[in-house]
Amino acid sequence: MSIHHLERIFHPRSVAVIGASERPQTIGTVLMRNLIEAGYAGEIHPVNNRYRTLWGRQCHRSIADIGAPVDLAVIATRITTVPRIVQQCAQAGVGGAVIISAGGKETGGHGAEMEAQIREAAAGSNLRIIGPSSLGLACARCKLNVTAAHRLPPAGRLAFISQSGALATSIFDSADKEGIGFSYFVSLGSMMDVEFGDAIDYLGNDPRVSSIVMYMEQLNNGRRFMSAARAVSRIKPIIALKAGRTNAGEQAAARHTGAETGEDAVYDAAFKRAGILRVRTFEELFDCAELVAKHPRPQKAGLVIVSNAGGPAVMAADALGDHGVEPVALSAETTAQLEQILSPLWSRANPVDIRGDATPQRYLEVIDCLLKAPETDGLLVMLAPHALSDPTHTAHLLVERLQASGILVVTAWLGGPATERGREIFNLAGIPTFDSPERAVRAFMDLYHYGRNLEMLKQIPVKLPGRLTFDRSAAESVIQAQLNSGHGFLGEIKAKQLLSAYGIPVNPTLAAADADQAVAMAARLGYPVVLKVDSPEHAHKSLWGGVRLNLANEASVRQAYAQLMANGHTHLDQVPTVSVTVQPMVGPASAELCLGIRKDNRFGPVLTFGWGGAATEIVADQVVALPPINRLLARRMVEGTRIHRLLMGYQDHAPADLLQLEEILVRLGRLATDFAEIQTLEINPLMVVGPSFCAVSARVRVHTPSVPAPFHLVIAPYPNEYEMNLAVNGLGTVLIRPIRPEDAPLLQGLFATLSSRSIYFRFFTPLKEIPGEMLARFTQIDYDREIAMVAILEGNGQEEQILAVGRIIKGLDPSVAEFAILVGDRWHGKGIGAALLRWCLKIAKSQGVRDIWGTVVSDNTGMIALGRKLKFRIQRQPDSGEYEFKMDLSQLPDDV
Repeated sequence: MSIHHLERIFHPRSVAVIGASERPQTIGTVLMRNLIEAGYAGEIHPVNNRYRTLWGRQCHRSIADIGAPVDLAVIATRITTVPRIVQQCAQAGVGGAVIISAGGKETGGHGAEMEAQIREAAAGSNLRIIGPSSLGLACARCKLNVTAAHRLPPAGRLAFISQSGALATSIFDSADKEGIGFSYFVSLGSMMDVEFGDAIDYLGNDPRVSSIVMYMEQLNNGRRFMSAARAVSRIKPIIALKAGRTNAGEQAAARHTGAETGEDAVYDAAFKRAGILRVRTFEELFDCAELVAKHPRPQKAGLVIVSNAGGPAVMAADALGDHGVEPVALSAETTAQLEQILSPLWSRANPVDIRGDATPQRYLEVIDCLLKAPETDGLLVMLAPHALSDPTHTAHLLVERLQASGILVVTAWLGGPATERGREIFNLAGIPTFDSPERAVRAFMDLYHYGRNLEMLKQIPVKLPGRLTFDRSAAESVIQAQLNSGHGFLGEIKAKQLLSAYGIPVNPTLAAADADQAVAMAARLGYPVVLKVDSPEHAHKSLWGGVRLNLANEASVRQAYAQLMANGHTHLDQVPTVSVTVQPMVGPASAELCLGIRKDNRFGPVLTFGWGGAATEIVADQVVALPPINRLLARRMVEGTRIHRLLMGYQDHAPADLLQLEEILVRLGRLATDFAEIQTLEINPLMVVGPSFCAVSARVRVHTPSVPAPFHLVIAPYPNEYEMNLAVNGLGTVLIRPIRPEDAPLLQGLFATLSSRSIYFRFFTPLKEIPGEMLARFTQIDYDREIAMVAILEGNGQEEQILAVGRIIKGLDPSVAEFAILVGDRWHGKGIGAALLRWCLKIAKSQGVRDIWGTVVSDNTGMIALGRKLKFRIQRQPDSGEYEFKMDLSQLPDDV
């Protein structure tokens, strides 16, 4: 159900409080009192069959007795009565319900049954439900407060989404103390219907919301959440305080599949991918909440620290080091300028210790110098109270200069009453100020990391050389045969066949039925060889003698075979037949890596990468990422590990081919994307031999998935099914396909060919080039939300060219969408635009879009002619030179 139905919940014109009361110490009384005291101007309908009047208003026996439209019903009755009440709300056409009543699925089986009954009662209606176990809802704009909280903070521009009601009230107290206001508050409760993704989508589209703050314990719908968060975080900050950072179920998973990284690491990866800033404490939550919305994000971590005392300066440098960053080095020019300002005893380095007798004027001169220094990406100004210092006058003198700076400046006026007035001055001026060096540094680093997350969303990935090819049918045959066998684990030979089908390099592996066959295979493969017991159910085969390495002759092969058979029968007592494989010895290796796929309960398949071999568990150097990934995301995975430094080349270790490694990770991600049947996959080790890589050991487990690909993913993958070929006179075959992030240079190439007239027709404004941020937005789309198709001319020994682009952009109501089309000037009149738009409309119809519309300037006669040809309803807009095109896609003929 779409989020446009949430409008009646967040901005209701009428509210019914079911379970309303005037008795003290009841939720019904608190709800009515909060609603009235907030000054809500809409209609208020108390509902309770025990009373005729409540709070000076007529009291209704049920929602059906009101006799007037109700947008929002707030339910505060026993959970066992809620299904009947919800059914009445659905029948009465109520827009939404907030269920305050506790006793949902978090209480066990009975609660889960109650939620099932509530869901059934609302089925077939447009009723959206928040809760059960919700603390309520508040909206500053319409003066709505239907919460069970004892107080709300003042109005502001932050939207707060919480999964916990009790913790929300604590946050309100803290926010009030910090002077932070909220535009919305919503307590989601047990998230039977409305959840984080819905709330983010709705609040992200409200211009009165500057940023979104979340308290989260867990997610129900990872795909919905990721889609909403990735869209909204591009336009406004999202900050998450995620609790429950340990999980017993995750700890019990097999360590070799990447589970040692834990569920919390998967949330971290998801937040980064979505551009969300994650914080760890309430204090950090509010330090960041206003900061990210109002202040410039540092492009680099070059923080310069200024202090009048050495101790706090050292503490700030240590805090920076805890984040893996060192204070930026001062340039020779900056140092020379500071020499002219400071006494000979100054630190001559960053942190800049300007001594305890620093006057307000000295602070101003030093800060003025540092703000002009090119190495300064951020500035931390600290003051410790001293007999010779004047904290208040110093703050007054610095405010104007700090406000005018174009970089992030944070201050830390340390101490109690002596510096309180200085902090107040900075707060009133909108300059971030803190009471400790650690909080100030953490705020700077949070903003830096937030900026990096956003840059990752906007960066344009470099294309891999050549188009990647995959033998999907071969991989599907391997997986299906294994499922048909009823045995989940693939043997090593089958596992490597699966990897090879997706272009991941493996070493040849053969099965030997006896010692003679093993000798023959060793001769064929070439000595030295490796013999292994092929038992994929059992990890760590080397621990019980299931592997023999570096066998150099026939005698050693025969001996190893006999030992493996004996060890196998001893340690694998439940395996009726012991199998042995023969493979060439790969090496010597400069490093061993571990790559994998595992299933996460909330986020589906997860990719893992890090140090492999025996070091996998000792070093614990693993990163996780959500598929699908491109080359840029693959590079971020590699860079996020400690072994990256070794792969870059270190001492006698030659650098590895990181481009090939990125490609292997992309291929692994594609395997996870294409096959929901893969439960776990482990390549350990992936050997680094010279610059190249080879998977010498692989374990794969498959199962019958609950949902088919690609719906097992939380990020919509590239939709291959939308590709089609179009025959164009004079050009040959043109490929029509969805746009990819790597198409950004091709899109720039198309823009360069456009006349100023064509640019105006498409963008309604003159543009000389496509800005980088716009280019990223056009090419890095969410395939769940937007249809963007390109017509590509390939082959003939020339580089690819984009000839045309077509888009369908869905709104808050996904059944309504806007279309846009752009054809390069050289390709007008060849039918490309018509074919592209037809294909876009068919895709939109298949995705449930009902109404399509678009705006066309009156001079665009070609588009107007195309609109008539496709049977759009065309209407000229009064007082403008534009036409509005509309079409009911349910009437779209199949042959259009």
